[in-house]
Parts: sequence; C-alpha cells; structure tokens
Amino acid sequence: KHDTEAAISTSGRYASAAAGAEPPLRIGSADAVITALSVDANQLIEILAKELQGIPQIKPPAWAPFVKTGANKERPPARKDWWHVRAASVLRTVARLGPVGTSKLRTKYGGKHSRGYKSERFARGSGSIIRKAMQQLEKAGLVKQAVKGVHKGRIITEKASAILRTAAHKAMAEPRKAKAAKAPAQHAAAATTPSTAQSPTAEKKEAKETKKQ
Repeated sequence: KHDTEAAISTSGRYASAAAGAEPPLRIGSADAVITALSVDANQLIEILAKELQGIPQIKPPAWAPFVKTGANKERPPARKDWWHVRAASVLRTVARLGPVGTSKLRTKYGGKHSRGYKSERFARGSGSIIRKAMQQLEKAGLVKQAVKGVHKGRIITEKASAILRTAAHKAMAEPRKAKAAKAPAQHAAAATTPSTAQSPTAEKKEAKETKKQ
C-alpha cells in the first residue's frame, strides 16, 4: 500500500513538472528547507527594502513625496523610504502569486474607503505606483514577463531569487542574534541586582513592630 501511494505521489510530482508548474521558491539544503515566504513578512520586506536601495534602477519618482497610495488613504505615506518598501512588498507578492499583473496587485493594496455618512466601500490601490514599481523591478532584472496557462504577468528572476534567499536568511538570523544578545544582559543584571526579597518570618516581625509603634 505504502509503495503504491509513493508511486502515485511521485508520478503526480513528475506530471506537474512536465506540465510546466514552477517549483516553490526554496532556500537552504534539502535537510532543512526554508521557503522565502515562511519567514516573517514584515522582517523580509524591511530587509528587501534596504537591499533595493542599493539598486540604481529602483528610485522614487519626483512626485513620490506628494501622492497617496490609494483613494482609501487620507494622507501620503509618512516614511521617507516608502517607495522601496512598496517595491519590496511587490517583489515578495510577485514571488508568491506570479505571474501577476497590476490589476490584481491593485486589489491586494486596496482597502476600505471612508465616504462620510455613507457606508464604506472597497477602493483599489494606486495603479500608477504599482506599475512604476514593476517597471523599475523589470529594468533591474528582478522580474520578467511570463505566461502560464491562461494567466500572464510578471514572475521573479534568478537574480530576485538570490536576493530573496539572502533576505530570508537574514530574517531568520535576526531573532537568534537578538535572543543571544539579550541573554548575557539578563544574566548580568540578575548578578548585579541585590536580592530585596524577605522571608515570611521577617515580614511578620516587621508587621508586629509597626503595630507596637
């Protein structure tokens, strides 16, 4: 029975590969496989944003400080590096959903639009920002056009896979470094702080002396 199930799963895997299905983005060895999408998304995006700041093709347009990211927003982003953060988020989304185009990404980056006394409605995100970010990522060689069945859009390249691999390893290492740096500080604080705890007997004696006074 187990041999039959293994043969079926193996044949299905080969059939999907023959059909042109792309394997998931995997990082690391076969013994300890880490996917770029299994690490914390916020940490990965922040690290990716720093990596993208070093790529000359990816830079905010002149109008970036003055625009909102969608009709549902009331103000422009407060962060100065928000363009690189959005580009990093788009790159991670393309790695997860690709091939994907601007229309689907507008839905992802949309939100509820307040209309005063009227009921809220969903408003899609800015298509211009997503389109410009995708064009810059394509110029940098991180995404490319692709067609997969009835779906067409952009997917990540090998160069983007390498950047995601590096960012994922950094994201996995950051909590360990923080924990390792925090442990000696806690031990040192515990060693230098005198113990102020009293025994129950001493507390009772102090209470009796207070009553006598």
